[in-house]
Amino acid sequence: MPFAVADSLAARGITPVLFALRGACDPARAERFRHRWISVGQVGRATQLFREEGCRDLIFIGTLVRPALSEIRIDWGTLRVLGRIMRSFRGGDDHLLSGIGKIFEQQGFRMVGIKDVAPDLLMPEGAITRAVPKGPAVADIARGRAVLAALGPFDIGQAAVVIDGHVVAVEDIEGTDGLLARVAKLRADGRIRASGGRGVLVKAPKSGQDLRFDLPTIGARTVEGAAKAELAGIAVIAGNTIAAEPQAMIEAADKAGLFIQGLPA
Repeated sequence: MPFAVADSLAARGITPVLFALRGACDPARAERFRHRWISVGQVGRATQLFREEGCRDLIFIGTLVRPALSEIRIDWGTLRVLGRIMRSFRGGDDHLLSGIGKIFEQQGFRMVGIKDVAPDLLMPEGAITRAVPKGPAVADIARGRAVLAALGPFDIGQAAVVIDGHVVAVEDIEGTDGLLARVAKLRADGRIRASGGRGVLVKAPKSGQDLRFDLPTIGARTVEGAAKAELAGIAVIAGNTIAAEPQAMIEAADKAGLFIQGLPA
């Protein structure tokens, strides 16, 4: 995803600079762009590098396993705001990201979202596949949206799987890929008795979420997981969900007979 955003910016004549986190970013792919390396927790070094590169607008993109506080590489800049960082850890991912974002904003930078800089990567409204949701799938989508809206204040996850009105799984720290793998195993173990080709993966931002950070994302791997879980399709919030490598995703969904539907916000 960071490279897709960088490509989108470059296509519009904007020069991106990647500040790559050691251990989280693919060094080979980062070489395509101007980049600087930092370690998790190096607030002081990061701030210095942002200024050296003349960057005012910052975007948080990509995935990162939440580190333990003991794993953070502390520099002098981090020590100055360590109390605020520790408070940011006492909550879900949205609380953590927005807390770190506020630290950089108070240093004079502006946090922006993918919605602001690469809107071409966002899911449109309506079906983008040959298949479309019908009958039970429409009801499952509505139930999934209601469940995610209820869970949003707890900052837990952004996805749920609903089959014939039954909420069979909700996303947790494992992420969407793990969620779908869990549903596939439940089917294999006979815990889900509904026939294949039924059920929907529903993804939506958390209610009250800062939409500059951690938007729901789907891609070809999501489609692969949904197919293994024997679902009918995927439904996400249009304009608030990132569609990574959309052509490959659509081709995979059409091959598997799954729908991908963009829902009105």
